[in-house]
Amino acid sequence: MKDEILKIQDVVKAYNLLVKNIDEDAHGRDGSRAYGGIVRSSKGLLVEGIAKNLIEIAWRKLGGKSSRLSFEKKAIAVPIQRSYIRRIADREVRNYIANNIEKYVYRFKTDVHVNIDGRLVAGVECKAYTENAMMKRIMVDFTFLKQAHKDAAAVLLQLESQLGGDYSNFNAKIHYGSFPTHTILSYFDVDLNIVTLLEGERKVDRPIHKKEFYKELDNSSVKRAVEVFEGILEKSI
Repeated sequence: MKDEILKIQDVVKAYNLLVKNIDEDAHGRDGSRAYGGIVRSSKGLLVEGIAKNLIEIAWRKLGGKSSRLSFEKKAIAVPIQRSYIRRIADREVRNYIANNIEKYVYRFKTDVHVNIDGRLVAGVECKAYTENAMMKRIMVDFTFLKQAHKDAAAVLLQLESQLGGDYSNFNAKIHYGSFPTHTILSYFDVDLNIVTLLEGERKVDRPIHKKEFYKELDNSSVKRAVEVFEGILEKSI
C-alpha cells in the first residue's frame, strides 16, 4: 500500500510540475512551431504518460506481473464491411472491390494500447479536454476498435471536461453525464468509460497552463482513476 501511495504521489507531482512549466517552455522555443501547437503537444504527451502510470498502478494493485503488461502499439486493421459492397450501385465497382477485397483495410491506433499477455484488452484516448464535437470522432475510433477486438474496453481519459453535465464533479456519487453526450453515445454500440482528472468544467478563456488559471491534480482524483482501470483489468488477472 505504501508503494502505491508513493506512485500516485509521483503522478500528481509530475503533473503539477509539467503543467506549471508548459507555458514558459512554449514561449522559450525558437519559434519553429506555433505556440498553440507546442501547448497541445505537451498536454497530449502528459496525458498519455499519466494514463500509462495509472494502468501500471492498477495492474500492480491487482497483483499482476509487470512482465505480462505492455503498451506496444500495433496498428489495428479494420476490414471493409461486405454489406457495404452489396449496396454499391455500380456492378463494375462492386466486382472490382470484391476481386481486391484483401486490400480494403483501414488501419488506426488509439493513444494508448493496453496489452496483457500480448492481447489488446483496452484502448485509451487521452485528451487535455473533450467537447462533444470531439466525442463523435472518439466514438468512431472505438467502434473500429470493437470490430477488431470486441472484448477490449474503451476509455476516455481527460484532464478537463467540456462535455457539460457533471463529468467533472468529483463529489457526485452517480454521474448522470450530459444531454448531448449521452445522445451521441446512444448511436454507438460501445460502452465508454469517461475518466476526468480535474475538478470543474473547462473554460475556453481559462487555460490551465496559464499560471492564473492553473488547476492542481490531487491524490484522490488519481485514486479514482486507478479504480476505473482496476475494474477493467481485473478480468485479465
